[in-house]
Amino acid sequence: MAFVCHATWIAKPGEEETVRDALEKLSPASRDEPGNLYYQAYQSPDEPNTFRIFEVYADNTAFKAHATSPHFEQWALGQAIPVLETRQRDFYETLDF
Repeated sequence: MAFVCHATWIAKPGEEETVRDALEKLSPASRDEPGNLYYQAYQSPDEPNTFRIFEVYADNTAFKAHATSPHFEQWALGQAIPVLETRQRDFYETLDF
């Protein structure tokens, strides 16, 4: 079973471009990680301060490695997360059938 993270990031007013820039850099680096199966960021056209990230990893170990990667530390922890109003993460496991 693969490990899935669905994250919702809501930027503080005026910080939408800061978050978008961080995701623009974070996304390709995350896709190149060993154990990453899928990584896609989305921005709401109706609420431009709302971003969603859908991530699928081979297992929880690969997800934990993502959270300690240099690009996550730089772009997520260093740039995007400090300007968020809200950060929510939901975790799932895929069903193998």
